[in-house]
Amino acid sequence: MISLRGSAAAWLARPLASLHLLLAVFALLTTFGLVMVLSASNVESVAQGGSSYSVFVRQAAFCLCGLVLFWVGLRVPLRRLRAVGPVLLLVMLVLLVAVLIPGVGTSVAGARKWFVILGLSFQPAEPAKVALAIWGAHVLAMRRRVLHLWRHAVSPVLPVAIVMLALVVLQPDLGTAVSIGIVVVSLLYFADVPGRLMTALITGGLLGVVILGLSAAYRSSRITSFLSPDADPLGAAYQSTEALYSLADGGVFGVGLGQSTAKWSYLPNAHNDFIFAIIGEELGLLGAVAVIALFATLAYVGLRIAARNIDPWAKILTATLTTWLVAQAVINISYVVGLLPVTGIPLPLISSGGTSLVVTMFVFGILANAARHEPEAAATLRRNPGRLTRVLGLRPPSARI
Repeated sequence: MISLRGSAAAWLARPLASLHLLLAVFALLTTFGLVMVLSASNVESVAQGGSSYSVFVRQAAFCLCGLVLFWVGLRVPLRRLRAVGPVLLLVMLVLLVAVLIPGVGTSVAGARKWFVILGLSFQPAEPAKVALAIWGAHVLAMRRRVLHLWRHAVSPVLPVAIVMLALVVLQPDLGTAVSIGIVVVSLLYFADVPGRLMTALITGGLLGVVILGLSAAYRSSRITSFLSPDADPLGAAYQSTEALYSLADGGVFGVGLGQSTAKWSYLPNAHNDFIFAIIGEELGLLGAVAVIALFATLAYVGLRIAARNIDPWAKILTATLTTWLVAQAVINISYVVGLLPVTGIPLPLISSGGTSLVVTMFVFGILANAARHEPEAAATLRRNPGRLTRVLGLRPPSARI
């Protein structure tokens, strides 16, 4: 045990350990996600009148697009990404306004949050979160010496975030609004704003979520079913109840990959929001714990990259993006196992979904880019770029970000 611990510590002390660990987590989550989408979606694909592989093929196509953006996020100089942050944010705000216009944005089930172009849907709220993180980290890094003053800590990041939140709530999309709130809180926390301000913001944010949750019948029914799941087991609580049955059926080792019964129209959105229930049923407790372990590893390596970078902007951005991804995973898993009301937040890299998958893969590219700019990693790669750098056509990390 001591030898194993020493070997792990020695490996983690290597200059490129963060990069290699992050790439391993990325590869495992992406592969695992594709396998589980294929397993969880084949029944619904046939029910929709297509091939049993139709959802999987669409997911694989988006995965290929995501790999291109992962490479872009990995290759683009971080200083250039920081420079275009304000432009990206402005474009995303314009798109969030445009998607609300009838005839421009597409309404599905009463929510107007997609553009449909050539048969493909695009949800601007997903890349808007990344744009907010890039721009917000830039502003807070520039003002880090005066953030003890509330007016400098709050403005202009908080007003811009409130505008973005308002546009998302109008769609309406409470799950994405919660994700944006996580990005904002993370930005301010890792920028080290005053503790009293953080307490006030978190309290106000939680109160806002409760008010929004009770403001619409379908959202309030989710809260009611969470508090009293036995009151309406065949109505608002049906999805959550079936998810728990699926997890229970899986036991420790699961019923076997592809052998889920819940996906046979018993569990709605089995390949999307509730795919963790299918993981628990088919792969059991061991499979579920493996997924949780991967996201725990992501939390560790992401915050390690942030701590080991010396540029304030890279520190704030990396920590914020990591917190956002891990928090989404925690929320998704929590409502599947009955610890939170259903919010519709997907499980990163595993739930099926086009825009969310592509954006998440781009974020992993940014994190990997930041890992290459750790001082020891950058010095090593400048001396010896290595095979991966040559294969992907990457430039040696610059001396400064």
